[in-house]
Amino acid sequence: MPDQRIILASKSPRRKYLLEQINLKFDVIASTVLEYTEDELTPAEFAEKMALSKASDVARSVNNALIIGADTIVVHDDEILGKPVDDEDAKRLLKRLSGHTHNVYTGVALLKTDNNGEPERSITFYSKTNVVFAKLDDKEIEEYVNSGSPMDKAGAYGIQDDWGSLFVKRIDGDYYNVVGFPLQKFYTMMKSFAPEALPHAI
Repeated sequence: MPDQRIILASKSPRRKYLLEQINLKFDVIASTVLEYTEDELTPAEFAEKMALSKASDVARSVNNALIIGADTIVVHDDEILGKPVDDEDAKRLLKRLSGHTHNVYTGVALLKTDNNGEPERSITFYSKTNVVFAKLDDKEIEEYVNSGSPMDKAGAYGIQDDWGSLFVKRIDGDYYNVVGFPLQKFYTMMKSFAPEALPHAI
């Protein structure tokens, strides 16, 4: 697949960093799909559907490409917690997660387009990680929100952040999934879906 482009359909700097970490050569074309929720779908189904929607959105503009779509959601008490809309919403989300266990799902879609830009084939998969949060006090929440870091993250925190890393007591599952992209499962799926696209170094 030497002439086939690899496209990441996400503007997330965290996903970009993680894929660069495994020496994958790709371009970024951010999807314009708006995020929403669907109560009739399970969290896993919803994350996969959103990932495929993002990949399909970008697929319309590129020929002969492998497009990677991804969507990460935080789930607490069976409710999907999205990105905060403002500072007060971020504080509300963090207080809700404080002292509790929640789940992080990342759905991933791999979609190939042909020379005419038509979808050729695709697969979707997901990864789930359980995250146990420490009990946070109001000052910690206030300072973290004031840093601006929670505003572009599902559930209003990033496990890789200076403060966010201190809030997480433990996890059960893939750490990189919580950051925003399950690298090991992606690698496993790519070995069967598009092995020729993987760097020779891995």
